[in-house]
Amino acid sequence: MNFFRGVMGGQAAGPQPSGAETIQKLCDRVASSTLLEDRRDAVRALKSLSKKYRMEVGTQAMDHLINILQTDRSDSEIVGYALDTLYNIICNDEEEEQDESEDAVTPLPASGKNKNVSMPDENAQKQADDLGALFTEKFIQDPEHITLLLTLLEEFDFHVRWPGVKLLTALLKSQGVQLQGIILVSPMGVSRLMDLLADSREVIRNDGLLLLQQLTKGNAAIQKIVAFENAFERLLDIITEEGSSDGGIVVEDCLLLLLNLLKNNSSNQNFFKEGSYIQRMTPWFEVGDDNSGWSAQKVTNLHLMLQLVRVMVSPVNSPGATASCQKCMFQCGLLQQLCTILMATGVPADILTETINTVSEVIRGSQVNQDFFASVNAPSNPPRPAIVVLLMSMVNERQPFVLRCAVLYCFQCFLYKNQKGQGEIVATLLPSTIDANSISAGQLLCGGLFSADSLSNWCAAVALAHALQDNLTQKEQLLRVQLATSLGKPPVSLLQQCTNILSQGSKVQTRVGLLMLLCTWISNCPIAVTHFLHNQDNVPFLTAQISENLGEDERLVQGLCALLLGICIYYNDNSLENCTKEKLKQLIEKRIGKENFVEKLGFITKHELYSRAALKPQPVFPSPEQMLFDHEFTKLVKELEGVITKAVHKSSEEDKKEEEVKKTLEQHDNIVTQYKELIREQDAQIQELKEQVVSMTAQNEQMQTTVTQQLSQIQQHKDQYNILKLKLGKENQSQSISQGDSSQVNGLQTEELSQLREEVEELRKQHALLQTQLGEKDALIDTLTSAAQTAEGPAAGLDNTELLQELDALKSRVESQSSEINQLKTEKQELLKRAEAGSSDTVPTSDASLDASKMADLESTLAAQTSETEKLKESWAELEQKLDSVTSTVAILQTEKAKLQTEVQESRKEQDDLLMLLADQDQKIHALKKKLKDLGEPVEDEEEDDIDATDQTSDEDEDED
Repeated sequence: MNFFRGVMGGQAAGPQPSGAETIQKLCDRVASSTLLEDRRDAVRALKSLSKKYRMEVGTQAMDHLINILQTDRSDSEIVGYALDTLYNIICNDEEEEQDESEDAVTPLPASGKNKNVSMPDENAQKQADDLGALFTEKFIQDPEHITLLLTLLEEFDFHVRWPGVKLLTALLKSQGVQLQGIILVSPMGVSRLMDLLADSREVIRNDGLLLLQQLTKGNAAIQKIVAFENAFERLLDIITEEGSSDGGIVVEDCLLLLLNLLKNNSSNQNFFKEGSYIQRMTPWFEVGDDNSGWSAQKVTNLHLMLQLVRVMVSPVNSPGATASCQKCMFQCGLLQQLCTILMATGVPADILTETINTVSEVIRGSQVNQDFFASVNAPSNPPRPAIVVLLMSMVNERQPFVLRCAVLYCFQCFLYKNQKGQGEIVATLLPSTIDANSISAGQLLCGGLFSADSLSNWCAAVALAHALQDNLTQKEQLLRVQLATSLGKPPVSLLQQCTNILSQGSKVQTRVGLLMLLCTWISNCPIAVTHFLHNQDNVPFLTAQISENLGEDERLVQGLCALLLGICIYYNDNSLENCTKEKLKQLIEKRIGKENFVEKLGFITKHELYSRAALKPQPVFPSPEQMLFDHEFTKLVKELEGVITKAVHKSSEEDKKEEEVKKTLEQHDNIVTQYKELIREQDAQIQELKEQVVSMTAQNEQMQTTVTQQLSQIQQHKDQYNILKLKLGKENQSQSISQGDSSQVNGLQTEELSQLREEVEELRKQHALLQTQLGEKDALIDTLTSAAQTAEGPAAGLDNTELLQELDALKSRVESQSSEINQLKTEKQELLKRAEAGSSDTVPTSDASLDASKMADLESTLAAQTSETEKLKESWAELEQKLDSVTSTVAILQTEKAKLQTEVQESRKEQDDLLMLLADQDQKIHALKKKLKDLGEPVEDEEEDDIDATDQTSDEDEDED
């Protein structure tokens, strides 16, 4: 500060330094001073001069200030001064002023002040904007400067963080696109900025909201990053903490940031819905009974909240996303809260208008929401449906224009893709359903259609046209409506009354509305076309309107009359003889001219308000006079303009051909539908068969699993049985020994002998079976050997001889086994004789006086018999194994024999094919020789000899084969 006073104060006499010179000296001091205090004082002085001498400080000191940020980061005070100075030279907002009480500086001399001459406000603001853009471009030339600034935002010191936030916000306001690109590629750039929302100091948090608003404008990539940094959760928490709709400017800033994140960003909208954040919006719209005295901030907040709901269900979003959001809003009670605001009293007009628009888009195309809206009643006595109350506002000319447009949009959205609602509205016009004691929607529409207010005529006509949109049934039902025009006169149909008003020459807006209603009504409805043409005055009126040369205001009416007449041609079923397609086209050619007719038809799409209405469904018009086109009607014009032009230019022959083509196409379509039904039936059958196959495979797998389980159980039972059998055998042996011992005492040898007899009988039976099986095997071996010898030729080789040798060896083994069996048989007979002799000796002697020698002999014979029976069993098992091996070898020989036979057959087939080829070649050669002889060429006979020789050799080969 001493240096600054020395520069600017000093002596009273002599020339005072200019502002540029002072700033230059301060910049030199910042660049050359070694003491931190001197640099800090110089930067503080530059800050105090930066507003008045913005150009000079920006051009001379910016590089030095950036250098301070890089080198003196440890001192938060000098960094804060540098950031404030950069903010002052970059910011274009003159309302931002810093509190510089601590930085009071001696004023600059008058010579410096005279440089800034007062200019008009516009020029001054333009110059300030140019300076801000110039210094911003200079600052962001090096992306490292932005990275440095993002790094400084991590400092918690208030004097560093707050100026950094303000400087970055000013840079984004001036050069937003360039800054967004730099921050996007900066590592953790967006995350550092999101940390500002968690700052406990409200000033930094609120300025962080403004910074994020500027950062997220028009950049979908940054919007996604901010959303996935948990922005929705933090912003909704801040809104709740600040009091929701009753909160202050901070709530408004949060809502503006939410709108930036969600508008035209399907990814963030889906994330917002999936995160269950729609449910958290429901408490915002809770209003009490006393709605008087709303503050301007509350109106603003609630307006932004309604816009946020509309962003989620906007018609420009994808249909699937819109439908899911509509369903969620109905389930969480948000639609119910909006309808409560809609029917509440004391709500400001602009909030009521925006609520009507919001409800319109929440119910548009959603059958559930539309049904709920139809059930809403106004709190009146008696209760009236909300639709009736809204229509009363629409046809009331004293209501605000914006409100009437909103009600029309709500009615259109209620009927959009809602055939049930369309039928209910048309039913209120039919004679059988009219209730004289209550006001219905149909009565209000008819009243507005024929009132003196042209805007009411237009709105009622468009609303009634939406009740007929894409609904052939209701178009035919509306033909039944009869109107009583005056006392003593017969009733007139609604269709005729509309044409009567047209012919009376009312206002342009009224006629446009009625013509749009008639075009929508009779399009794609031949019965309505017939009713319209049945009145003989309608066609002459239309031709007269089209053929006249009227002013610019009447061109649109002429175009709509041409469209109506063209619809009468295109959808004419030729049921009226005087008004067939051909006669109407002849009338156009004579009275109007085809080219003139097409030109008048083109007046519709060339109108300046047509393209504006075609952009979006909501009717938004700057003034009532410009309310001429409806969005759905523009679609109808786009669909019919081309086909009507073709229909007018077509001749009668082309019409006939077209009708024939239509008939054939209908026939083809019928055939195709039949085939489609057949294919559907077959697909159903195939599907049923597939299901059956799946069920059968599942059952098969279950059966296989059960079979495997049962097999394993059987194997376990077999193993257990074998174990038990062995145990029983051992127990029988032990019991026989013990019984032999006890027989000496008790005399029970008779029982043991009976058991032995039974075992001997079983052995005899087994021996007989073995002999029969052995005979069968011998016969089988003999047959196999004979067959093998007969089937095998000389080419069988040594393998067959070896197999025969093995068979002979096996046969000899079997014979040896049979001899052993005979020996065993004789031994068994001897044993039986011994057993019988022993039994005859023991039975008559019943007393206990037997010799010890006889008992010993008996015991030895019993032991020998048991051992011999065991040997017989073992030999029987060995014989079974040998027989199994013999059968396996025979099976192998049979397979090899089959292979050899197949190979022989294949070789014979190949030889036959070769012979056929040779015969064909011989025939060709003989034919060629004949041709050569006929031509006079000499032919050698040696070739014939060679051919004959080859034929002979081939025949010999065949004989050998």
